Amino acid sequence: MTQVILVDEKDQVIGYEEKLKAHQNGKLHRAFSILIFNEKGEIMLQKRASSKYHCAGLWTNTCCSHPSPGELLEESIHNRLLFEMGFDCTLHKKTSFIYKASFDNGLTEYEYDHVFTGTYSGVPNCNPDEVEDFRWMSLEELKSDINKNLKNYTVWFIHICQKLSLI
Repeated sequence: MTQVILVDEKDQVIGYEEKLKAHQNGKLHRAFSILIFNEKGEIMLQKRASSKYHCAGLWTNTCCSHPSPGELLEESIHNRLLFEMGFDCTLHKKTSFIYKASFDNGLTEYEYDHVFTGTYSGVPNCNPDEVEDFRWMSLEELKSDINKNLKNYTVWFIHICQKLSLI
């Protein structure tokens, strides 16, 4: 049973909860999102696996997850990038923010999201349990595609793009 770290609006730990239960009850929890860019300035997107219990098959940032109780955020971001995408690189924190979104299946994402960026120009070795596909996109292409096909992207990725003025 995977647990998430429950936090207050200042990212102070207030407890722990089973991940699915936290999403069912809409509890604020700690999360992170990673955006990887190549030497051309293109962003690496992942298409979430069809088996995911929410936002399955949608395009999103390179990697995202939740640190486990007792795991440092700085360790978690590298472990998860390696787990999902099959590579690691230097990551830099850009921002953090809170967002809340409800889904048709009754789940709610209510996250204190820490956003990191990095640079990598290789080909990822995607974990098929997590990632159905990946692609590189220029920011111009991304902005145009989001404007035309908003429903194909995760809500948190749109928030991140707005927060970092990418679109």
